Amino acid sequence: MSARIIMNSDAIERSIERLAMEILERNQGVENLAIVGIHTGGVFMAARLHEKITDHEDNEVPTASLDITLYRDDWSLISQNPIVRKTNIEFSVEDKNVVLVDDVIFTGRTIRAAMDAIMDYGRPRSIHLAVLVDRQGRELPIQPDYTGVCIRADESERVDVLLSEDREGDEVVVDRK
Repeated sequence: MSARIIMNSDAIERSIERLAMEILERNQGVENLAIVGIHTGGVFMAARLHEKITDHEDNEVPTASLDITLYRDDWSLISQNPIVRKTNIEFSVEDKNVVLVDDVIFTGRTIRAAMDAIMDYGRPRSIHLAVLVDRQGRELPIQPDYTGVCIRADESERVDVLLSEDREGDEVVVDRK
């Protein structure tokens, strides 16, 4: 089986635009809103959402990046030398409506780790989850609040969100592991 393209560049752009508008609608603007992207793909998605939201609202929204490597419940199974990236939260999360952003949600374990990490920075008013792709197959009771596309992928398949910040062009691809 060859790789299947689930979303092309135009579809990704439309989804990000729609996600931004849904975030604004649900939060009634940008007051007390903060966007936090999970390394690595979520950081790129968060930057794009931030751009759409600030273009629409003409108001700055705090944005941050979050590394959850050491918060994962399986990090020691993945590698004895995990790659730890930088967390960059330069604002207080206290009483903020935090939109946690990732490219793909699968089991929910990454999001659980991200919520634990955010709580180390304070107590937000709320945490909502925005993802470009929901591939289903949850192991934990965590669901996205904002979803670009929902697909069903077999466990033997990998869902890759390929963005121009990291390579040439944008697409979402499903391929065999």
